[in-house]
Amino acid sequence: MARELFDPIMSKHRKLIFVVVALLILPVLLLGVASLTSSPSEDLGVNEGRFAPCPDSPNCVSTQAIIKDSEHYIAPIPLGERTSAEALANIKAAIGKLPRTKIVEESERYLQAESTSLIFRFVDDVEFWIDESGKQIHFRSASRVGYSDPGKNRQRMEHLRTQLTN
Repeated sequence: MARELFDPIMSKHRKLIFVVVALLILPVLLLGVASLTSSPSEDLGVNEGRFAPCPDSPNCVSTQAIIKDSEHYIAPIPLGERTSAEALANIKAAIGKLPRTKIVEESERYLQAESTSLIFRFVDDVEFWIDESGKQIHFRSASRVGYSDPGKNRQRMEHLRTQLTN
């Protein structure tokens, strides 16, 4: 008799638990699918001395963003007395120390890397271009998917700036 009284209650709790778990898991699955299906932007690289502009979303930083745009702008790294080859070697060494980051393209004055987040496996495209005439190292870091990145692109690039200026 007592069991009959509790079965409907337990059934309601099970349904509620199932709905809550489903609501928690569904976004995680959707984020996972989004990260697995992302591909590099077609406008990566340097075109006439410029990177592609950052999108309106706050998940991108670039040394070539409009200076008044403090959300996206980040200062370039002085080249100093380094040659392009020395600067590129320094960049490669600094990137090699970053977790889940790999170099995917490299030329004499350009380097592209991909940095993957730990949990959801989101990929950020990281680019460096050595501007010999301007004596600067320009860079851009942008998330492939989503809108926000809680400042990860800026943090990564500030960390690399520290590595490359010391």
